[in-house]
Formats: sequence, C-alpha cells, structure tokens
Amino acid sequence: MGIPFNQVPTWDDRTPIYVISVAAQLAGMHPQTLRQYDRLGLVTPSRASGRGRRYSAYDVAKLRYVQHLSQEEGVNLAGIRHILDLQSEVEGLRYRVNQLLAEVQRGVGVSRQQTQRSRVFSAGPAGDVIAMGRQQTSTRWIRTQPLELGQR
Repeated sequence: MGIPFNQVPTWDDRTPIYVISVAAQLAGMHPQTLRQYDRLGLVTPSRASGRGRRYSAYDVAKLRYVQHLSQEEGVNLAGIRHILDLQSEVEGLRYRVNQLLAEVQRGVGVSRQQTQRSRVFSAGPAGDVIAMGRQQTSTRWIRTQPLELGQR
C-alpha cells in the first residue's frame, strides 16, 4: 500500500533536500567550492541533524548564479556577496510593499463599507442640514429666488 495522496509531503524550491555531492553535481561545481561559498556566506545551506549540509533547489539556482557572475561576468567574490545582499534587500522590500498594498486595499474596503453604512447629509435651500438616504445623493436643489447674502 502506499501513503495516501493527501499525506504525501510537498516541497517548494526552498526545501532543503540535496546533500552536498548532489547539489555540487546539479550546480556543476566541486563540493569543495560549495563548502567555500558556505564559509564566505554566499550560499548558506540548511543543516541536517548530523550537521551535514542540505541544499534546496533555490540554493542550487543561487550557486549557478554565483558561478555565472564569477566566471562569465568576472565579478570577484566580494562583489558577488554585495550583489546577493542587494538582491536580498530588494526581495525583502518587494515583500514589504506587497504587504502594505494589501493593508491599503483592506483599509479601502473597510472605508467603503463604513461609507455605505454612514449617513449622507446635504444643505437645504435655506441653509439647513438635511439627512438623506444613499439613493438621494444625486438630488439637485434648484434656487427660484436669488440668494441674499446680507450685510458684510
């Protein structure tokens, strides 16, 4: 028999599943290079219970990117660390902007609900305040006599 489908574990691209030898093979690098990048803080894998490194698909993609920057773009390791830090900061800021946009949209929704429940007031022809229903907001007052402003 097997595990029921709804109990099968799922992985996303940040789930640490690859041991260092597999991650190195997937990234096209030597395992010692991965250890060096880990020491430098460029790509930091998760650690298994026995302290072994576990790489995710995201980590492997990042390793490939580091290799590209180093070999094809000629960027040194300090420059790569700076690039990765800036990209991480941008990613965090994008996440925060999306959070704030969601809050604003929720706030606008609350504001609209409150507005729909609120009363609408208008000024009558004599200057008095008139409570109106939402359906009456387009009512226009027509003045039949000129407005007298009185003494200034």
